[in-house]
Amino acid sequence: MPYPRPSLTSLRQQAVQDVVNGGIPGVVALLRYSVLYVVCMALAGLAWLQYGYIDWVALQAVPWTATDEYLAAWGALKNVFLKQASCSTGSASFTATSTAQIPVGTAVQISGSVGGVTTGTGSYANGLLTVPVVATTAGSVGNVAAGSAVNLTSSVAGVQMSGTAATAFTGGANVETQSAFRTRVLDAFQAGGANGKSADYVDWALDVDGVTRAWVNPNGFGAGTVVVYVMLDDAESAYGGFPQGTNGTAAAETRGTAATGDQLAVANAIFVDQTVTAEVWVCAPIAQPIDFAIADLGTDNTAANQAAITSALQDMFLRLSKPGGTIYPSQWNEAVGALGLSQFYISSPTAPIVAPGVGNLPTLGTVSFAS
Repeated sequence: MPYPRPSLTSLRQQAVQDVVNGGIPGVVALLRYSVLYVVCMALAGLAWLQYGYIDWVALQAVPWTATDEYLAAWGALKNVFLKQASCSTGSASFTATSTAQIPVGTAVQISGSVGGVTTGTGSYANGLLTVPVVATTAGSVGNVAAGSAVNLTSSVAGVQMSGTAATAFTGGANVETQSAFRTRVLDAFQAGGANGKSADYVDWALDVDGVTRAWVNPNGFGAGTVVVYVMLDDAESAYGGFPQGTNGTAAAETRGTAATGDQLAVANAIFVDQTVTAEVWVCAPIAQPIDFAIADLGTDNTAANQAAITSALQDMFLRLSKPGGTIYPSQWNEAVGALGLSQFYISSPTAPIVAPGVGNLPTLGTVSFAS
């Protein structure tokens, strides 16, 4: 059973009792402001702090309760490291003269609060100069939609300072949470050594910055192939979490077609660890939107409740949806029922949601509401 940490009150009482029962001649009780009483209170406080330190050491002594640098040390023993924040990339267009150029490294402001720099001189067409840009502010805050404001921070000859995002800025991910990192560390300890089993390919994919979910389909493209499906729910939130790029293999793989974008980043990362005979393909799942109809809401049919229901269903798909998996009516009724609505009825869908193939991923489609 767990060791019960004494409370400060009990330690104070014990210290006073030890002095009273310690055999000091003439001492049968301690006055509140006596020297001995003050010494007892001080010693009890020190002892309580020592118990707290030992309690903290016990938490750091095992990976399932360790935190911060101690959890990182446990992870390093299994070659699992905290995923750092990544910066988004995209392109921006500015009205310019045909001869104007924006120098590489020019600072820009994306959507008013995110810093960025140009990474190329770009191309000119139809009165617009379009240049590639990488955000200098790491994290998902750098993921902005196409058409968002992008402004030069200093003037450039022949170029208007105000521009727009020609493409969506994607790829920005926040630092991995302690909870998610701990899950990966514990999975590594439970899995033992890596030998090319299905779980190893999932772990290798999840080690890549931005990847939040992964699944494996052995022999998915024929004998000797391993198909890894990945999702980047934060980094590619503008696209529903689906990776942006083309499906394929690592750049160094000679037996397949090299992937691009997010898929290439994952494939290249897996290539250094995979078994030598496997031909690994990294793919984006195919979205399978599922529409929901929520009826009989009565007076609960408000904008706030509609948003809460939609959020609950999105969270359910995030937790339960996987290629080739099944989501049951009891699970979406549970998700909506947890909101505490006085009444509701999910009239559609009525049957379990089953992905028609291992490459399909059920996602939330349109949600309609009725009183």
